[in-house]
Amino acid sequence: MPESVEAKSGEEWHTINKPQRWDIPFWRETLSPRRCQPMKHEDVKGILEREPFSRIDPDRFPRSLSLEGILLNDARIRRFAKGEIVVRQGDYGNSAFFVLSGSVQVLLESVDDALLGRRKLKKNSFFSALTQLWKNPKTPERRKFRGEGSLSTVPSVFGRPEDELHTTVFLQDVSAVLQGVRSSMIKEGDLFGEIAALTRTPRTATIIAAERSNLLEIRWQGLRDIRQRSSELKAHIDQLYRERSLNAHLFATPMFRHLSEDEMKQVAAATEFQTYGNYDWNVSYSKVKEMSPAQRLQYEPVVAREGHYPNGVFLIRSGFARLSETYNHGERTVSYLGRGQVFGFEEVAYNGLHNKQVPFQRTLRGVGYVDMLYIPTSVIEKFVLPNIDPKEIPDFEALEKSVDTPGLAAMKDQMNPDLLEFLVERRFINGTATMIIDMERCTRCDDCVRACASTHNNNPRFLRQGPIMEGYMVANACMHCQDPVCMIGCPTGAIHRSSAEGQVVINDDTCIGCATCANACPYDNIQVVAARDASGQVVYDELNSKPIEKATKCDLCVDQWHGPACANACPHDALIRADMLDWEKLSNWFRK
Repeated sequence: MPESVEAKSGEEWHTINKPQRWDIPFWRETLSPRRCQPMKHEDVKGILEREPFSRIDPDRFPRSLSLEGILLNDARIRRFAKGEIVVRQGDYGNSAFFVLSGSVQVLLESVDDALLGRRKLKKNSFFSALTQLWKNPKTPERRKFRGEGSLSTVPSVFGRPEDELHTTVFLQDVSAVLQGVRSSMIKEGDLFGEIAALTRTPRTATIIAAERSNLLEIRWQGLRDIRQRSSELKAHIDQLYRERSLNAHLFATPMFRHLSEDEMKQVAAATEFQTYGNYDWNVSYSKVKEMSPAQRLQYEPVVAREGHYPNGVFLIRSGFARLSETYNHGERTVSYLGRGQVFGFEEVAYNGLHNKQVPFQRTLRGVGYVDMLYIPTSVIEKFVLPNIDPKEIPDFEALEKSVDTPGLAAMKDQMNPDLLEFLVERRFINGTATMIIDMERCTRCDDCVRACASTHNNNPRFLRQGPIMEGYMVANACMHCQDPVCMIGCPTGAIHRSSAEGQVVINDDTCIGCATCANACPYDNIQVVAARDASGQVVYDELNSKPIEKATKCDLCVDQWHGPACANACPHDALIRADMLDWEKLSNWFRK
């Protein structure tokens, strides 16, 4: 025990070594040695002799974050048998894969979930939830030791990589199951899964092992660090996206589904990648939110401006964009767009089919950061409009008066314009489970807080406080964002997506208490707290005698059968956990 730490009343302070980024290498996070082997120096040497890794200059990396160190600790070699599922469409990805030997098959069409063995996250039973009421500790933030230098309160389903959230699944008769399903092959030396890992988005396709294969899996923190220091790898990843994921993205958009494979290739070749704003927009957000509404609007980059010729269609890959229109001598927000939504198609289609020149009806701006695909008007007119399904043609007569994106009419009619501006400017639109409280209905009984505490070992995971507009409060509770910027800087991957349902959760075992996620969260929804042992005493670092700290936040009651305890406990229906892209549900709740 350090001499600088004095015990109180004859008790001894509990001390451990503070966790570091690579205390738990990636290969140790697997449960089955059969499927994953320890990373060794000779393994790394062999990997660095192969393309594209052989083109990376190791001298660009600092000693504390060497290329070899990244591969030793942020990568692992996994074995897959023929027919075994590597990743499933829709699951959130936290890693990318490199084919060391063998090959994998990419399914370009959806397959029945039952065949893919998709299972819901195991939740506590009603009895287990009930017993928590008298088993919860009296002191806050208690952890149970899991071994030397490790402490945790994380349920068994947290912190596991994708392969452990579900049992191993094989497609026994691959040929029969996949008969008629379009697919492509990824062979030895190829990289895949990097887009979902780097953008923190769901996997766009299911991939299975076409034969016995060894894959190098790199968690996204390591891939990010390599990509930042290697222009060669960055260019390689961008080219892979154009060759593979671009077609999948276009096929998922209704206007392109009728195209032939050859037509799709021509559309993909003409498609441009465009990004607006900063990837780590949260860094400058504290400055932006202090600006006036007019200043904030000017700070956001313009993608397309109202009144200009519609020179193309924009498909949003990730991030958010603001739709605004001229109002008096300024502009007002009328809606916002997120991943998978389209801007400009109504104007382009109307002009092409009616030989008219209707300009863009609204201005489109990037909010924070937005990643887009741009398809020129000439391409839409040549490949899309001649064969478009009549059901997908907008109401052109209404277009001459007003261009409305899906859900926009409901927003304009049912949501106060000032409230809409408030949600967009503070970027609460990022949330998939934003906690909104109707302050007129709320009686400040704090049943929501008590329910949260009883569900989480007597530790409430949110604060019933936050900014208020038009009688509605957005509380300080994790929103489980579409674009969780809190994950960008985490050095260990402790804060990550649950691949089963997409909630943002924290693995207590690998959290090193660096507070990067708490500082990165633009909404102040992550707290860093001192950890305590089973007796309720604060645990200290052996080296500097400072308390061991851990990040904590709302986990959306991911392991509870009843869902979010806060919303269920409110006796006055004053609280909602809302997906901010579900406009109809959101506007109905505001209107009630």
